[in-house]
Amino acid sequence: MGNWGNMMGGWGSGCYGGGYGWMGVMGIIMPLIFGIGIILLCFYMFRRNSSRVYTNGLSKQNNGLDILRERYARGEVDSTEYQSRKQDLEDK
Repeated sequence: MGNWGNMMGGWGSGCYGGGYGWMGVMGIIMPLIFGIGIILLCFYMFRRNSSRVYTNGLSKQNNGLDILRERYARGEVDSTEYQSRKQDLEDK
């Protein structure tokens, strides 16, 4: 019975604050930091990609003349209206 304190690990070996010292604490903290880092990285990548998708359509620089050309090609405006509006847009 004199060795009963060491039978279940005792105070000085195997406990989180015991014989391992900071290694036991870091064994809990490091996976948490790693997991939070992965979540933040995923969040950053999602935000970065979603902003690219949103601005991709705007980066074509659809100015008024391009829109007018598209409308003329679809037949929404006739030749005289196209020429008149084109002149107005080029003057600005």
